Amino acid sequence: MKFPGLIILSLAAATALPLAAQVQTEVPAVVPGAKPVSVEPIKVHGVSLEGNLEGEAVDRDVIVFLPPGYNKDKHRRYPVVYALHGFSIGAEQWTHEIHMPQTIEGAFAQGAKEMIVVLPDSKTAFGGSMYSSSVTTGDFEEFIARDLVAYVDAHYRTIPDRLSRGLVGHSMGGYGASRIGMKYPDVFGSLYIMSPCCISPRPAGPPPGADAQRAEEAEKKFEETVAGLKSAADAANLPFFTKAQLATAAAWSPDPKNPPLYFDLPMKDGVPQPDVLARWTANAPLAFIDQYIGNLRQYRAIAMDVGDQDGLRVDTKKLHEILDNYGLQNSLEIYSGTHTSAVADRFQNHVIPFFSQNLCSTKDCK
Repeated sequence: MKFPGLIILSLAAATALPLAAQVQTEVPAVVPGAKPVSVEPIKVHGVSLEGNLEGEAVDRDVIVFLPPGYNKDKHRRYPVVYALHGFSIGAEQWTHEIHMPQTIEGAFAQGAKEMIVVLPDSKTAFGGSMYSSSVTTGDFEEFIARDLVAYVDAHYRTIPDRLSRGLVGHSMGGYGASRIGMKYPDVFGSLYIMSPCCISPRPAGPPPGADAQRAEEAEKKFEETVAGLKSAADAANLPFFTKAQLATAAAWSPDPKNPPLYFDLPMKDGVPQPDVLARWTANAPLAFIDQYIGNLRQYRAIAMDVGDQDGLRVDTKKLHEILDNYGLQNSLEIYSGTHTSAVADRFQNHVIPFFSQNLCSTKDCK
């Protein structure tokens, strides 16, 4: 049966990715007396990413921020916060958009306990890994939770205990924090979810009110574009939503028998593919959260935030309400702002203080 696909616009309905990734953010005022942190760009080998069919780099860029006291007391160990970036950007761009290291320095200067902050780069040829497990892109779940954590614990003076590790992410990173947080409570002890995308199962197809003829024309153009791709590298100049659709397929509907892109799409020749849609639904946290309530109970603290002008606020509230229904202690703050406007302020004045309060700062903390 034919349906008015408008694949490019349907991505907004299918995955709730915002039209623009983190771009404009308000800069918090510099905190007087803030001491500088050290910035270390490193490479981390991802055993979990080896053999991926998309040809994604196995040695990943990672940016490590070391607190002001790190090089003074050679015996002191620190808790660690792992911070996940959004779609279409990498770790370096996110440092600019959340104004690091200024925001970390400001948080410490205002009384937050010192900690190590780690930003891994999970950008792919199509714009983002979705922090998922896929033979096509590689297993970015395991890369974050296992390979990266093991490397940081081995090379820095961390407190190698789940209660001293925090996980936070914004947008696609908020999805990653939700997904990885549910599955790895043995690794992380506190969780902060910022404006998470992609957490609700959504049907394919155009948004309500979309013009059917335009939808069909866009769908046809999309399929022609995909048919012309010989590898993931050919997607470099594709529009945002087109790349996001392809990234989602690579992460959630991989197909090792379908070269050259090695994934299946939810539409084929203008016809919806229910099996592919089912696989996408299976990757929506609101669809699988009930399986992980026991895991979520193990967290010391869970917090969420989202802007009052952010279209993702509805699903964020749903996530919060589910946790409330199960009696899990968690918090949700709906602040004044868009998807991107306040993320730097939130990181300095809310995220780092949250982890300061909830992560263990000594080896004996339980």
